[in-house]
Amino acid sequence: MSRFRRTSLPPEVRSGLRLERGERVLAHAAGGGGVLVATTGALHLPGGHRVPWDRIDRARWDEEGLRFTEEGSGERAFPVAEPGRLPEVVHERVTATIVAARHVPLPGAGGAGFRLVARRPPGGSRIDWRIHLDEGVDPGDPGVRTAAERALALIREQTGI
Repeated sequence: MSRFRRTSLPPEVRSGLRLERGERVLAHAAGGGGVLVATTGALHLPGGHRVPWDRIDRARWDEEGLRFTEEGSGERAFPVAEPGRLPEVVHERVTATIVAARHVPLPGAGGAGFRLVARRPPGGSRIDWRIHLDEGVDPGDPGVRTAAERALALIREQTGI
């Protein structure tokens, strides 16, 4: 049995959700501009935007609410006064998509480098590798590209992923 119980959504919120086949609601909370809804497949934002769990790079909660980085769209913030179980569900769902992760420092960069992250979409079998550069690392530097290619080959060899 799943540790997540069914949660009831207000009818007007449920009617506006576009759930995929088999997708279930796990938690929800009123946020800035509407209701945030966590499902088995994604975080549904006010306005109908659906963010699959494997597209959320980092998520954090503070006294004001939820902040997360959506790959390809940047950071988003939603004030949430009473989050209920939403923080727990977001953390668990984002973490569950990470198959492997490793930070690789670049020589002479004072610890800065990049993160290699293998992610699997909820219910999927395909694994995608992503490279996330630390702040200040030049994406156009050919040395960075070479280091990332070498590190990716090594981690794939070591993990079999």
